[in-house]
Amino acid sequence: MRGLVAAFLAVLLTSPTLAQTRDQLTVDLPADVATMDPQIQWDTDSATVYRNLFDNLVTRDKTGKIVPQVATSWRFENDTTVVFDLRSDILFHDGTKLTPEDVVFSVKRITNPVFKSPQLSQFDQIVSAEVTGPNQVTLKTKSPYPVLLAQLVKLSIIPKAYVEKVGDVAFNQAVIGSGPYKLASWQRGVQTNMVANENYWRGKPAFRTVTFRAVPDSATRIADLKTGRADITRGLSPDDAVSLRNEKGLDVRDVATERVAYMFINALYGPTVDKRVRQAIAMAVDRDTLITALQQGYAKPVDVVLAPTNFGYTNEVKAWPYDPDRARKLIREAGAEGAVIPFLTSPVYDRRLNEAVQQMLADVGLKVSITVVDQPTYLKRRLGTPEEASSLSQGRWSCGCLDADGVIFPLFRSGSVWSKFANPAFDAEVDAARATLDENVRRAHYKKAFEIMHEEVPAVGLFQDEAIFLVKKDIEWTPTPDEAFFVFDMKYKN
Repeated sequence: MRGLVAAFLAVLLTSPTLAQTRDQLTVDLPADVATMDPQIQWDTDSATVYRNLFDNLVTRDKTGKIVPQVATSWRFENDTTVVFDLRSDILFHDGTKLTPEDVVFSVKRITNPVFKSPQLSQFDQIVSAEVTGPNQVTLKTKSPYPVLLAQLVKLSIIPKAYVEKVGDVAFNQAVIGSGPYKLASWQRGVQTNMVANENYWRGKPAFRTVTFRAVPDSATRIADLKTGRADITRGLSPDDAVSLRNEKGLDVRDVATERVAYMFINALYGPTVDKRVRQAIAMAVDRDTLITALQQGYAKPVDVVLAPTNFGYTNEVKAWPYDPDRARKLIREAGAEGAVIPFLTSPVYDRRLNEAVQQMLADVGLKVSITVVDQPTYLKRRLGTPEEASSLSQGRWSCGCLDADGVIFPLFRSGSVWSKFANPAFDAEVDAARATLDENVRRAHYKKAFEIMHEEVPAVGLFQDEAIFLVKKDIEWTPTPDEAFFVFDMKYKN
């Protein structure tokens, strides 16, 4: 690892600014990486970085189709058994060979409840992983699991021998993968430096070095693009996107994502334990105003906590109407007038939206107290106890699987580390939806689940989010709905 750092520093010393040469790429992100270990956190900024260090069992192409990566092919022996044939020519960054044992280790690690991965609920249908041939692995699930391949898109393959040797903590600090880039250094809160894996099995990456910088202030990120200090940034506000449309040398590139913007409401702690308060919050939030005034057309309203791009979305369950008078009445009935509602957020989320919601709730008699923390702290608290998670927070959730199973199951199923909601009827519906291959039956279960969510209000769906990037015009790259950020797919136009 010291050699990689030295090589990267040598590049810096021989180049006036990182973004000035065509074999170097600098990316400004709204937040720092929360983890480099791909089996821990799946927040946008972490995944944006670490997905360039690892190969996954399967992946999606630019059209969204699930295609081979470490696996070359797969076949279902029955409804609960799938056999994967694997490549035999992939090397980890330390020169060791990626083997079926590494794949099995990766599956067993992320599905081990003791490991406590925040992604566990998206893989816990897998009950066994076994090496069944020289280049073959077989997975079995508890029941027919229709989202298995879509979830495996997120399964990064990690090196068994290295992780067992150094331990989980040291692995997170100095990860080794088999992807197109190697980790050179990670300066927490500042930046991550990578160097190209020139022996990558898919070919040599176009950029020799890549730097991801944590730049929470959007004005600074934009200035970095204008002055050439950075090549790409994400997280532009709609106002910024409109103002930068004709910026010389830069492109605003946006895509409607599978991500849904929502307001999380804690049903297990504080004033929001009372269902009437949660319903009042739903009727106090004027979604149309939020979309019109703040999103500048870069959003489409949703009535449930799911984007229309995902399987299981329904337009038959309508959102609570904007009705501040009825909201005030419910708050009075609940004896919650003047109640303090803690609102947890981070610089990743639109401050103006938070403040607009704060004002809307003040208008119906609730005192919203906003607390801003860095993104890793925000995620830690949201994953914590109901007491730690705050009463409200803004969320922008994406599972990368294009299915309701990866959204409302981990967010609201009791027992999930993300959930601050417990409802046996809801649990029964989402459990049943993930245990059948019949799409019509699954849709029916999800409709009932959303009906329960409508009544109980553990969250309020706001809009289908758009990812907005500012990119140097001569960089060839198009954002995708799953927000994959593969530097290997980027290059300068000829």
